[in-house]
Parts: sequence; C-alpha cells; structure tokens
Amino acid sequence: MDLEVLNGLLRPKSIAVIGASNKKGKIGYTVVENLIESQYQGAVYPINPREAEVQGFKSYPSVLDVPGDIDAAVMVVPAKFSVQVTEECGQKGVKGLIIIASGFSEVGRKDLEEQVVKTAHRYGMRVLGPNIVGILSNSDDCNASFAPFLPLPGKAALVSQSGALLIAMDASTYTRRVGFDKLVSIGNMSDVNFADMVEWLGQDETTACISLYIEGLKDGRRFMKNALNTSKPIIALKSGVSAHGAAAAASHTGSLAGAGQIYDAAFEQAGVVRASDLNNLFDRTLALSLQPPMRGDNMLVITNGGGVGVLATDAAERFGVPLRFAPEEVQTELKKHMPEFGSAKNPVDLTGMAGRDWYQHSVQYAFAHNWVNGLVVLYCETAMTDPMDIAQGIEEAVRLSGITDKPITVSFVGGEKSDTAMRWLVEHGIPAYDGPDIAVNAMAALREYARNKELANMEGPRFSDVDEEAARAIIAKARENGCCNLTEIESKKVFKTYGLPVARTEMATSEDEAVRLAEEIGYPIVMKIMSPDILHKSDAGGVKVNVKTSAEVHEFYREILKNAQAYKADARIQGVAIQEMAPWATEVIIGSVNDPTFGPSVMFGLGGIFVEILKDVTFRVAPVSPDQAFKMLEDIKAGAILAGARGEAPKDRQALAEVLSRYSQMITDLGDEIAETDANPVLVYEEGEGAIVVDARIILKEHRA
Repeated sequence: MDLEVLNGLLRPKSIAVIGASNKKGKIGYTVVENLIESQYQGAVYPINPREAEVQGFKSYPSVLDVPGDIDAAVMVVPAKFSVQVTEECGQKGVKGLIIIASGFSEVGRKDLEEQVVKTAHRYGMRVLGPNIVGILSNSDDCNASFAPFLPLPGKAALVSQSGALLIAMDASTYTRRVGFDKLVSIGNMSDVNFADMVEWLGQDETTACISLYIEGLKDGRRFMKNALNTSKPIIALKSGVSAHGAAAAASHTGSLAGAGQIYDAAFEQAGVVRASDLNNLFDRTLALSLQPPMRGDNMLVITNGGGVGVLATDAAERFGVPLRFAPEEVQTELKKHMPEFGSAKNPVDLTGMAGRDWYQHSVQYAFAHNWVNGLVVLYCETAMTDPMDIAQGIEEAVRLSGITDKPITVSFVGGEKSDTAMRWLVEHGIPAYDGPDIAVNAMAALREYARNKELANMEGPRFSDVDEEAARAIIAKARENGCCNLTEIESKKVFKTYGLPVARTEMATSEDEAVRLAEEIGYPIVMKIMSPDILHKSDAGGVKVNVKTSAEVHEFYREILKNAQAYKADARIQGVAIQEMAPWATEVIIGSVNDPTFGPSVMFGLGGIFVEILKDVTFRVAPVSPDQAFKMLEDIKAGAILAGARGEAPKDRQALAEVLSRYSQMITDLGDEIAETDANPVLVYEEGEGAIVVDARIILKEHRA
C-alpha cells in the first residue's frame, strides 16, 4: 500500500471537481456546494470548460490548466469521458481519483472500468469507485460527496459498498447519536477495496473503530491478513449470504457450504466482529468505538428493576455471554447498597429504591473488582430519581475507579429525561442504549472482539512430515488418464502424503484377487466399486460391509459390478476396492470447498443424521492450527458428544484436531488443483485411541486450456 497516495486520495489537501456545475440538481453542483458547506480548508479546483467560475471558485477547462498541485480528483463526468480524464489526471500528477460517475461494470462495462484503472496505475494513481457517493471526513472538514452533510462527529469510520445506504446512514448518525469521523463509499471496488481501506484506516490516527457494510469481497485472504494486522476493532455487516449454487456441488461439503458460513468463519479468524443488521451495526460500532474489549467471561449486571434484569439475563445467554453468580465477597459488599429484599447474585438488583449513591457505590466497587470483566448497568426511570443524576453517578464511579482496560455499557428505560441522560453518557464515553438486550449485545460484541483476537493470534506451525510432491504426482497421473475426480484409493494415497490416518484399501480387478486381498487384510472387510464416474458409491449399490467369507467376496464382487453398470452404463470401472473394516466408533465428517472469495476452506461436523439432516457443521478458512481446529470441534451443536456427554467416554479430540489441521494444510497446499474433498466418515475413538479416515473423495478443479 502506498500510504502517501492513499492519504492524498482519502485525506486530500486539494481537490479538483471534474464536471463541476453551477446548475442546482447536478451532482457536480452538489459536490462543490458540500465542500463549501463543510468548510473545507484545502484548495478547490472546479473543472468545467464552459464556465469561468463555479460557485465562487475560478473554473478551469482541464486539470492540466490548474496552477497548483492536486491530491484528489472527484470525477462526475459521464463514463465515456473517464479514460481521457484519467489520462489528464495522470499527466497532472493527481494522487487519486474519486469516481462518482456510474456506467461501468455495474451495467456491463467492465472493460471501461479496467481501462481506467490500468491508465491510473500507469501514473501511480489509485481509484476509489466508480459508482460511489464520495468521501466524508469530519477531521478534515471535507464532504467530497453528494451526501447531504458530514456525519455526527465520532471516533469510528464507516466504509460502505452501497452508496444509497451510506447516505441513509449519514442521516442516521444524528438520530441514532452514533458518531463517525469518516464515511467512505467504495462502490464497484475497481481498485481500492476493503482490504486497502482496513489497512489504511488501521494507521489513521482519527479512527478508533472500523465499521464495514459489505456485499462482497474481492480478495478475501488479503482482507483477512490486513484485519489480523490491525489493532483497531473491525465490525462488519455482510449482506447477500445465500448459498453458492449448492445444487450443483458434487461433494457433501459443497452442498453444505454457503457464502454466509464461510464469511462468518473468515471474520472470526480475522478478528472481525459480525453485525446482524443495520441497527446492530450502529449499536456495536458505538460500543467498539468507545470501550476496550471484554477480556474474560464474567459479565456483571447491575439494575434497579427485576424485569430488565431478567431480560438482560436472557439476552446474555442468547448472545454468548451467559451470567454467572458473583463471588461471595462481591455479593457481601454489594448488599451494603440495597435493601434486604434486593439481590446481589447477578443480576444485582438494587431495587426501585436505588438512587445515585447506591448506583455509584455499587458501580465503582464492581467495576474495579478483578472478578468483573465487563459491567452492564441498567436503570428504569422512577418518580423518585432523576435519570441525569443516575447517569452522572455512573460516570463518576467509572472515573473514580481508575479502571480503563475493561468495558461498561448502560441502558436507561424511560422517557425524554432518560434519553437526555443517555446522550450525556455517550458524550462522556459510555455507550448507552434504550433496551437492556441492546446493552448486553453491545457488551457481547466487546467480548466477541477479544475472543476473536485471542484465537486469531494463535498460529500453529506447519507439519513438516508431508510430501506435497508425491501428492501432486498422484493428481498429475489421474489427469493424464483423463480423470477430473480421484478414485477413493487415489484420494487416500493423497491423504497419506499429509500424514492422515486412512483405513488400508487395495484394488482388486478380479474375484480371485479380491479374495486374496481380503484374506491378506483379514476379515471382516468392506468392498466398494472403484470408478472415477461414480462419486456416491452407496447410491449405486456399490458398497458391501461386514463381508466375512471368501464365498461372500465372490458373490458381492459380481453384484457390485452389476449394480454399477445398471446405475451408470458408461461408467469407467477400474475394479473393486477391498478395505479393512475398522471397528465402529463415533462418525464425523471432514471436507473442503475452494471458496471463490477465500479459497480453500475446511468443514467439520458429526456424521450420519447430524450432517445429512441437521446440517450441524462448522467452517474455517484453511489452514487452521490444531488449536483453531480444536475450537471447531466445540463449535458444532453436537460438540458435547465428542467431549463425553451422558456417561459416554470422551473421544480423542486432540487426535481429531490434528487430523483437521493436517487436512487443512493439504487443501491449502493443493488449492490450485483441488475443488472439493470429503473424508466421510472419519471414525474417532475414545481418548488416546486416535481416529481413522474410512472413505475419501477428491474432486479436482477443471483445467482450462
């Protein structure tokens, strides 16, 4: 990233408006008017060959005629002039283009868009847009956009892929009382994209929190890398999370993978907090921009009403920060500031009798106590108390505690006085909301941010005992034979090159060879059809299990071939696999897809009904460390089964986590070759007894000439 160039584009000290106008209703008029209204202090150069002056500024026929330097050029001329204008800007030495004009890839003119970017890059310029609203910055007194006004000042920055939504959110900053220093419209992302913005905002001294509205990412892995390297909290609202053409997917994993699941995983791995909707984006942005992360699981709730306390308790469970009873010493102290019928457990109910003193003493003590990692303070407006007095008591308690490394959120439920008190709290750095569930959700965002960052920084070493060259040789040989899918035996050979434990499986091309291999491996055995054209062997009647005698081998060999030919007459039959029949254990599935945004991504879930009907699975962008893989085992709803539920012995989760991690390294290394994979089932045994891959499938990418 060229920091100087992006500084010129996003915090320009001089701006040319190409297509500036004196005619109200034109975007070229609005952009110049907004620069005036925002009291922009830099030089403004209107470009209009037919006007000598635009809104009090001297106008120029071209940027080449401007006497001074130009940091950013706002382009509002029709798309057909964009390449010529870009060329002139490059010759002038402009640092960046803000292309408000539409008529590019969004209407099928991707070629024009690419030509503009190519021309800009030839001169070292960067391009924001096209098809955008523009940029707004309070700290620079700069509204270089056709949004109506600068947002309510604050510490957050918002980057939006939707221009219309950015304009709406601009107005909402005032009604929602959530402040932003910057709003940036990113549009078609022909050049500058979310990864660039995260990297640049991470170094911007006026930004404390990065808020994103995302419809799609262009370079998912670079976005993740930049998000990981940013010390500031990032919150993202992702729209358009429908499934990736799952009906056409060939593997179990492909049919289960949806855009939303992969994005969820990528955000978590990159330390990004997720927003569920626009309101939630505002609410969580407020907390993340004003408060430190919640670095522990102990959230304490202090309230003056049982009802809001129960609502907060329910919300805490729902949002992943369930309440725990406070330690006895904490309860003993808090009981000093409530009547006998109050409760000090958690929620702490000071009762409706609580005034400023009880609130202030309780908040100050609790906030400073080591057990408390985050504090949520609730207040129901009563006739006996003044909301502003309560608010000031809460703020003073936090200030006097001297604690600056743990968060607090507040909710006041009441009327106009409560609203005024909450605005005062926000102005003093304490996020305040009109519902207890919203205050708890905001605290959950602070906990989510801390958790994600803790896990995101846990990078495990690569496994060195792998043979990527051997794996590629197996794939190359299959391609030479005209195959786009590996057989189970070939798939297992690839798995073995990465140290994955696979059930012994041999190929038989005759009944007699099948008997010999069965006796060599030892009964009972499993028999399966081997064909690159039959991926789902069971559907074709091509699997026999618990085969115990040579007579059964003969019989089933013939039956399997007959079934396969009936299922797909033109299928290439390579033979019948003879496989050791591993002892029964808990079935799990491991798989992968090559996601168009994030690349190789690994899936895990319990097998059988859990994956086929309940779809109880979790995803991660590969590779994942053993520690991250272990968390995947806990993420599924049925994770308790692996941990040992209802008297069941715990399963070998450490061995399974290593299998997952090795698997993820395999699909990452071979990502240019592999489209989808399944290891289904993988049998996992009791603690210390390991796991084994029973069935394997690798579907290759199409190689186009």
